[in-house]
Amino acid sequence: MKEKTKDNVYTAFVGEAKAYFRLLAYAEKAEEEDVQQVALLFRSIAEAERVHATRHMQLLKEFMVKDTDTNLEKSFQREQSISQNEYPNFIKDAEDEGETAAIMTFSQARDAESYHAKLYERAMYNVIKDIVKAYHVCQVCGYVTEKKIPDKCPICGAPKEKFQTIE
Repeated sequence: MKEKTKDNVYTAFVGEAKAYFRLLAYAEKAEEEDVQQVALLFRSIAEAERVHATRHMQLLKEFMVKDTDTNLEKSFQREQSISQNEYPNFIKDAEDEGETAAIMTFSQARDAESYHAKLYERAMYNVIKDIVKAYHVCQVCGYVTEKKIPDKCPICGAPKEKFQTIE
């Protein structure tokens, strides 16, 4: 794929992925307002946007998805960069503007990302490569653990009922 087309496909992928989540939020709001038909419309079009994003990603796979070791290394580096560079900058900006809700979500995401990096690092060093077991994801802050579900999330304090098991 030529460079300009590849850039356009990536831009389209990002836009469709964002639209998917935005439309789900719109559907949730319509449900809260008891406008069920519009909620259904938003969810339906969100699904269509997910289809578009998936198709664009299929075109990008040869450029973005490499062998597992390379994918682990890139994922590890990205998580480290996000937790050590990007989120601290986001937190500072939110503090400067007095945005306490953003400070909390950025801080929790930063901390969760650092745990993600540790899990990737363990995988890179073959500590978990041949062990297939479940992971548990906090649905409040995104913390991930391969151990048993904690009574409370170590990042946000959510109860164990807020964890989703991925098997």
